[in-house]
Amino acid sequence: MTDAAKSDAAPILELKHVSKSYASANSVTHVLADVNLTIEEGEFVAILGFSGSGKTTLISTIAGLVTPDTGEVLMKGKPITGPGPDRGIVFQSYSLMPWLSVWGNIELAVETVFPNESKADRDARIAKYIDMVGLSHAADRKPAELSGGMRQRVGIARALAMSPEVLLLDEPLSALDALTRSKLGDEIERIWEEDKKTVFLITNDVDEALLLADRVIPLTVGPGATLAQEFVIDLPRPRDRTAANHDPEFKRLRAEITQCLMDMGIEQGSGDDDGRHLPEVAPVHFREDVAKAKAAMREARAAQKAAADLPKAWAEASKPRTGINERYVEFDEVKKIYPTPKGPLTVVDGFDLNMKRGEFISLIGHSGCGKSTVLTMVAGLTDVSMGGIVLDGREVYQAGPDRAVVFQAPSLFPWLTARENVLLGCDEVYPTASKAEKEEVAEYYLARVGLADAMDKPASDMSNGMRQRVGIARAFALSPKLLLLDEPFGMLDSLTRWQLQEVLMEVWTRTQVTAICVTHDVDEAILLADRVVMMTNGPNAKIGRVVDVDMPRPRSRKALLEHPDYYLYREQVLSFLEEYEKGAHPEEKKSEKPAAAAKKSADGREAA
Repeated sequence: MTDAAKSDAAPILELKHVSKSYASANSVTHVLADVNLTIEEGEFVAILGFSGSGKTTLISTIAGLVTPDTGEVLMKGKPITGPGPDRGIVFQSYSLMPWLSVWGNIELAVETVFPNESKADRDARIAKYIDMVGLSHAADRKPAELSGGMRQRVGIARALAMSPEVLLLDEPLSALDALTRSKLGDEIERIWEEDKKTVFLITNDVDEALLLADRVIPLTVGPGATLAQEFVIDLPRPRDRTAANHDPEFKRLRAEITQCLMDMGIEQGSGDDDGRHLPEVAPVHFREDVAKAKAAMREARAAQKAAADLPKAWAEASKPRTGINERYVEFDEVKKIYPTPKGPLTVVDGFDLNMKRGEFISLIGHSGCGKSTVLTMVAGLTDVSMGGIVLDGREVYQAGPDRAVVFQAPSLFPWLTARENVLLGCDEVYPTASKAEKEEVAEYYLARVGLADAMDKPASDMSNGMRQRVGIARAFALSPKLLLLDEPFGMLDSLTRWQLQEVLMEVWTRTQVTAICVTHDVDEAILLADRVVMMTNGPNAKIGRVVDVDMPRPRSRKALLEHPDYYLYREQVLSFLEEYEKGAHPEEKKSEKPAAAAKKSADGREAA
């Protein structure tokens, strides 16, 4: 179609004054309010939507799965009245038939949309799109035999095989780890360039939107969500996330979009300082240390008195060792080996690290590199195969109250309130404290994470973000020597994740507890940490690089984006992850060719 013809044709998609509400027995929830949008053929438009903002309702109105209360949705000037093959949709969940193979799942859709095509033509169509998403080698596998990223590729291939004019993507990458998400994002851009479909993407990731779209439009926080300021993304394609780190236009857009989202509703920090105070109660693990410290002081005084008339050199040599705060946590050549039918598998191979008291470490690396294994070993939940871990002068060999863990899912008792869930830990850690004192501890930390008004709400009635706040409050309430965070925000959308990062930073600033956080998120790693520790790929994973983050605290996301060294830190982490993207040990792969050549030359000489 010529440019003149395109200008005369109706836009491929139009939303005019679209509003949608849902009614329940006692109330009406206004989800969308007066949404207006025009999309031209071949455009890639990204909507940044967050939990509760109505993003799924929005994409469902375009798919014809939901009818708006007011306004209309048009495709090429005609009202959309129901689902149709001209719109292919890929949801966040894979929605595959578990009993069918990759081929069978796509064949089911193709037979429905193209019943009059010959079998040979249908087979060619299926094969084309399976190959396009890189799954030709897995065409006969069932969904249970595929990774999350592979299952999502099947969903994309199925949608494309229906030859839709518009591809609708409802957070297709949000359930995937960072590496798979990055790779599949690149795949979506390549397919879009190749097929030139019109694409409408819902995402909660600013970088994902910037790297894929022609236009990025945030959806305001509901109820009554509507489209906010539009950002035109005039960056050259293909877009590389590491190269974009140097692009001033990318940085400008990233900062402006982030600020727009923050202005729309992100909370700066957590709960107000409402005058609550912690009672003077010591947790059981610190009481033992205090008793031992007092005994050591008595012994030291007695020794000092006895040594008063002894030579000065002896007195100096008998002083207790110093520097315990510099080596508060010690990982000494830690290994984890699992038995397998094919022999021992070394997952972590020589993890060696010292941490200062009060230091915050971020642990980052690709999926399967052993980050969570390191965390569960220091938590005492997984045995150490070789080497050792020492916390505050004591070797770690089992779980204990001196270490608190916040997992990706907060693991609350759903029938208990927020207060009761936190008090369960307090009962174990403060056995001699009164009930009132324990409640003061629980209420103090629940208020700090912004739940002062929801302490008596059952966990079953809470959002994912609220549950994770309870998990964070419970961990801090234990007064741990070491706080362990295993991707604590990985299941949350970006806005909720930003909010809870602010909450975590605010409470950590008050306590200065020593902490280790496992994460896939580069920005999260830099925001939280004093040092970012990067692990090589597994098996035989170890520390590959350490970056010291020399940025003032307390930190906020806004301050992070404005700091002159932020993108330098970001580049160091991104370049490391990119280096390890295609293999376990790239430095070994680089040396394989010369070694192989030398062997070949030697073999040639021997043959001669």
